[in-house]
Amino acid sequence: MAKLVLATDDSDGGEPEIFASVQGEGPSAGMPVTFVRLSRCNLACVWCDTAYTWHFEGDERPHRADETYDRKANQVTLNVSDVAGRILALGQKRLVVTGGEPLLQAPALAELVELLPDMDIEIETNGTTTAPPRLDIRVDQYNVSPKLAHSGNPAELALLPERLDFYATDPRAFFKFVIAEPADLDEVLALQARFRFPASRTFLMPEGTDSESLRDREKWLAPLCVEHGLRLSDRLHIHLFGDTRAT
Repeated sequence: MAKLVLATDDSDGGEPEIFASVQGEGPSAGMPVTFVRLSRCNLACVWCDTAYTWHFEGDERPHRADETYDRKANQVTLNVSDVAGRILALGQKRLVVTGGEPLLQAPALAELVELLPDMDIEIETNGTTTAPPRLDIRVDQYNVSPKLAHSGNPAELALLPERLDFYATDPRAFFKFVIAEPADLDEVLALQARFRFPASRTFLMPEGTDSESLRDREKWLAPLCVEHGLRLSDRLHIHLFGDTRAT
């Protein structure tokens, strides 16, 4: 039986982060779902709001909070069957797998979704890797979030042409760009032109972990969406619950 490494819902070593809520971002915003948050990431965004999934003690990659986390307290390893049982007990029809970068655990994730044949599967990914066929055939939606320069990740790690080409041709893939300043849109438009991301599947989302920051950025971000025919994504969970785990 395969195992999955999950984030915990408490910084002192809580339960695995498996919970029911509403999707806060992207095309499924507002839908009731079950979330599973996996641990580990191959990128290091300086503004990441789930740094507890990867920024462990000894990791010297920069993060604006300048905080590292105890790996043992913030990770838990479970059998796939245990994870599936916890998901089914929450009674939702849709599963969102997030992280970290979920596709780093693709083989075990494939085994998990095979135990959930009646659920719609939504995977959030940074777009630097792809799912193997065993997993891909069971995925209903990819939320692909390529990381722009302001994330602090070098383009040669974060923006892989062969991966972005792959997702651009997949009708299940939606693209979500985190925007901190109006100038970030120039990078989005250049990527959209190069990889032909459909405007109807391209979202601009304000960077921020509090309602005030999100609203301030949405005031200038919404007109940019109208001007360029792109979609606006809010972060509903921040308005509802704040920047907290398991929400």
